[in-house]
Amino acid sequence: MKLPFIFTLISMCCSAYGQSCDLVILNGKVVDGSGNPWYYADVAIRDGKIVRLGNLKEVTANRVIDAAGLIVAPGFIDVHAHIEGGEMTTPTADNFIHDGVTSVVTGNCGGSNLNIAEYFKRLDSVKTSINIASLIGHNTVRRAAMGDAQRDPTADEQKKMEALVSDAMRAGAVGFSTGLIYIPGTYSKTEEVVALARMAAQHGGVYASHIRDEGDKVTDAVNEAINIGRLAKIPVEISHFKVTYKPNWGRSVETIKLVEDARAEGLDVTIDQYPYVASSTTLDTTVPSWVFAGGRDSMKVRINDPATRMKIKKEMVATLKRKQLKSYSYAQVARYAPDTTFNGKNISEINKLKGRKAKPMDEAETILEMIGAINRTQMVYFSMNEEDLVRIMQYPFNMIASDAGIARYGSGMPHPRAYGTNARVLGRYVREQKVVRLEEAIRRMTSLPAQKFNLRDRGLIREGMAADIVMFDAATVGDAATFVNPHAYSIGFRYILVNGEAVVEEGKHTGKRSGQVLRRN
Repeated sequence: MKLPFIFTLISMCCSAYGQSCDLVILNGKVVDGSGNPWYYADVAIRDGKIVRLGNLKEVTANRVIDAAGLIVAPGFIDVHAHIEGGEMTTPTADNFIHDGVTSVVTGNCGGSNLNIAEYFKRLDSVKTSINIASLIGHNTVRRAAMGDAQRDPTADEQKKMEALVSDAMRAGAVGFSTGLIYIPGTYSKTEEVVALARMAAQHGGVYASHIRDEGDKVTDAVNEAINIGRLAKIPVEISHFKVTYKPNWGRSVETIKLVEDARAEGLDVTIDQYPYVASSTTLDTTVPSWVFAGGRDSMKVRINDPATRMKIKKEMVATLKRKQLKSYSYAQVARYAPDTTFNGKNISEINKLKGRKAKPMDEAETILEMIGAINRTQMVYFSMNEEDLVRIMQYPFNMIASDAGIARYGSGMPHPRAYGTNARVLGRYVREQKVVRLEEAIRRMTSLPAQKFNLRDRGLIREGMAADIVMFDAATVGDAATFVNPHAYSIGFRYILVNGEAVVEEGKHTGKRSGQVLRRN
């Protein structure tokens, strides 16, 4: 009879016969990712895997790390990242690594690489410090099939999109994502999305959605995401779960109940969240979506026509009033390439610098000028409140996710979530405010995302699992990045292993690039 793989591995390594392991972690308080209470145990690692747990003081190892006083936990899994491009220019992914993140799921909000097989080959070649999984994005496949057309797809276009999703899933994508506030996804109807989600479902994938509205129509948008899961028979992940703008504050009671009701029905619906009351997306979202139909050239024609430009501005101001906002001071520039002095300033401040009056119509004019000058301007929007944030964080089927890319240290004024998401939860919401227990917070960062996205050898401190491990000081861990000074690495993380290799030692990035592509199993 053949012995189980894990038993055989354990017998070969760190055995009574004296064969050494690569690394043993001694004296740590293990928070294993399951949500169970911490316990003292040593951890032995060989060939990138955890091979033994327990009292291992007598085990022979090539290296020993004394983790006395530290939490030993699985590496954090960020299920909502946007690393495309950054992984090639900054493969060390320092901002993620220093926040305890050892794996990310990218391709969110409907935007991904189109050819997932080719993308994974490039990742295998460049080698990164983090593990990377990817979704296939709706906006990406829709644009490939029919550009930025504001209409339903033809039968042939729908078939092309379905084929692109299927190809991506066969190449190892973990699911299908939508960004239903973005061009061109916002032009799609539910039926189109359901048909594409079915393609992902056939391969065991997940449907991850930046829903159609997070403000006035948030309940309709949550219901649409749930219904897509119901019709396509696919697990649903609702991205960066929130309610935005003052008229909607408090409605997290309603939106959480919709998720609870769906789960009671037997639908696999979960959510993720970043721990900040400001969001970050493009400046384009302040402008009516019809302006962008047909692509950038069509947009320029519209905004350069005086009558159409006035119509656009009137719609923008009407939307501002519905949000009970008197100005665009809530919208702060994160990155504006044509004039980097705008970075960190809000639209009202930029409008004043241009010599215009402090009126919404004038600020709308400033926005249209900026949109006309460059394809994408990244913004930070202060639109949420703390009460909703805490209520959502307390929901047990909620994962912690940054909604960030790989930051270039010192470049622009990015949202601080790029640097401090997990550490902020552990410091502010676990240690200081006690919103969730330490073990529960780590479950949300590890085994829950691993389970959701079928990353079967990640997310737990268990024998036979990949040795993605973080070691941190629970008394000092915290975020250092702020909206004023966003380029600051999290503190308190002492050692971080990715596939058994030390990527962080004594708080310093070693330069190791031991990450792997995580293809759907």
